[in-house]
Amino acid sequence: MTTPTELMDTVIEMSRGALETPGQRPFAAIVVREGRIIGRGINRVAERSDPTAHGEVEAIRDACASHGPSLAGCDLYTSCEPCIMCVAAAELAGISRIFYAASFAGAGKALAPLWPDFVPRYTAAQAHVCQPLDQRPDRAIQIGEEPATAILKEWAQRMADSAQKT
Repeated sequence: MTTPTELMDTVIEMSRGALETPGQRPFAAIVVREGRIIGRGINRVAERSDPTAHGEVEAIRDACASHGPSLAGCDLYTSCEPCIMCVAAAELAGISRIFYAASFAGAGKALAPLWPDFVPRYTAAQAHVCQPLDQRPDRAIQIGEEPATAILKEWAQRMADSAQKT
């Protein structure tokens, strides 16, 4: 059986490998089911011009591609404490536990010459994102609830009807 320390060593080596690849950032993650790696990811934000391409999200996408959208019972190993987006993605995928190496504080110190606002930026994002949408001034504007919920209601009814037929 692979130990948590061995799995984290794998993540750290993936992170080190990203240093050699243009467009990648040294943030890596793996998804593990029953001691076996089922998904891998490296931060590809710069490479893909995609702010959601964090290592954790990439690992979750990789695991879901071959194992479906539910990763219940899986663990996520990541080289740095995950941001709120990555934690939310793990939660929505059903990830059971998150193991991380560098804390935000440690990463902030290490990255200070490059990103002096690393910790404040992610801390502010977390505080902002965790507010209900109706309490986020000028950032979330609701339009068209009735037609949108009518579509959702129709979909739910179709799914229920389909389930009854089987």
